[in-house]
Amino acid sequence: MRRILSTALALAALLGLAGVAMAQAPVPAGEALGVPQPWGLGLQEAFGPVKAAIHGFNDLVLYIIIAITIFVAGLLAWVIWRYDSRRNPVPSRTSHHTMLEIAWTVVPVLILLIIAIPSFRLIYYEDRARDADMTINVQGRQWYWHYGYPDNGNFEFDSYPIADADLKPGQLRNLSVDNPLVVPVGATVRVMTTGHDVIHSFFVPSLGVQKYTIPGRTLETWFRADREGTFYGQCNQICGNNHWFMPIAVRAVPREEFDRWTAEARTRFAEGQGPGWPERDRATSVAALGTDTISSATSPGEARR
Repeated sequence: MRRILSTALALAALLGLAGVAMAQAPVPAGEALGVPQPWGLGLQEAFGPVKAAIHGFNDLVLYIIIAITIFVAGLLAWVIWRYDSRRNPVPSRTSHHTMLEIAWTVVPVLILLIIAIPSFRLIYYEDRARDADMTINVQGRQWYWHYGYPDNGNFEFDSYPIADADLKPGQLRNLSVDNPLVVPVGATVRVMTTGHDVIHSFFVPSLGVQKYTIPGRTLETWFRADREGTFYGQCNQICGNNHWFMPIAVRAVPREEFDRWTAEARTRFAEGQGPGWPERDRATSVAALGTDTISSATSPGEARR
């Protein structure tokens, strides 16, 4: 029994390490677009280490579910075939089998251990930013987002969705915003969330970020965008009548471009204006989509290609 437990714990630890190793794997270069895909299945593509670790854990649980499903289906089929009244006219009167009872108690416990250990590792991995390069304050409001950059001039601004009537070619319905959250590529970003009125949720799937914004409480999470691009999300907490009005756009740009954007943002903030998109995006008024692609794109999936 001790050997079985040791083997299960070692396997769980290896699977957990595999998830983190996936988070550290090299990533391809190029512009990225984190959006939901029409008729897409599974999780959104990972563009940062947190989401890569989530993918690893999701795959682990999926494989376990598939194995259990195949085993149970095969066992049921065998029982139906083997113990049919024609093949087994005299049923067994066995009512107790010690090894079988131990097995159906111990095996599920081992499976739960294999799931639990990587799960705990992932929870702690998402919880705190180690050696963060910058901090961003996120406040959920009815129904828009309020962002603050305490490490880059302590300016703040609001981020509102773009109404359907004002959408320009390439902008995404229910996802595009006037002022995105701009971060440098490769920077570890600590996110401090709080709520202004009711409970909201800061959720960017492709970066693996999901944290509630609760009035009176400050919560922490983090993310890192490993590729230049734009990553969309929304509040995934049913927070009120205009809940859908809370899209999120995270724009990741090179450090030099981010520094220029923050310098300009401080000036615009002093004038009572929002910082807007980085300079190169303003010609198209969209996020991270090339001009050539915008003119021909009819859906996020097509734009991405």
